[in-house]
Amino acid sequence: MNGHFREFEDEYLETMYEFYEKQPGLPVRNGDLAGALGISPASATEMIQRLAGKGMVDYVPYKGATLTEKGMIHGQKMKRRHRLAEVFLESVSFQGDTHATACRLEHAIDDDLEVALTLLLGEPLLDPSGRDIPLASTDISERVEATKSRLCSLANLSVDASGTLEAMFLSASEVEVLESQGCRVGIQITRSGAGYTLSDQSNIVLTPELASKLLVRIHPGLN
Repeated sequence: MNGHFREFEDEYLETMYEFYEKQPGLPVRNGDLAGALGISPASATEMIQRLAGKGMVDYVPYKGATLTEKGMIHGQKMKRRHRLAEVFLESVSFQGDTHATACRLEHAIDDDLEVALTLLLGEPLLDPSGRDIPLASTDISERVEATKSRLCSLANLSVDASGTLEAMFLSASEVEVLESQGCRVGIQITRSGAGYTLSDQSNIVLTPELASKLLVRIHPGLN
């Protein structure tokens, strides 16, 4: 129950952040919040009061609620993770309901996975609908910067740089095709102006889209 309840809190704060994006600083009335979440005004009022007790929102009865600094950080983090999830789903050619699936995925994204997704996706600024992806929190930004030189998508690997293939975010059939060409997790890949070369000196042709779905780790001395 605690896990589900935490997800409810996440949804409220994320929705509060959406209102903030549209009208910064303007209090959100419980009725408007309830409408956005598809719940009763009474349920919205109860949760807002609970969040106020946790220091996440400032609440004035009959006027509405605004995010505190603490609530803003959390709401922005959840919205960022949701939009990163949407970018990821689009990158792997997901055929289902992207928004609904991202709503579920965002709750499973912890700090470690947020850092990994940020690097894998090339630090995207916009989601598939063209909306801004909120900036990462300071701690996440610092981790991304510290890790950036060591982990990136193959598409973002610099020319003449080398890395070890760590993961392939592809369908089983695509993985099978690449592995038949000698491209498998654990192999070293070097990028040149003409394409990619594996550690056995064989060349492999990859489209930019395919290369963006391969994650490589850059080791000191391989650049």
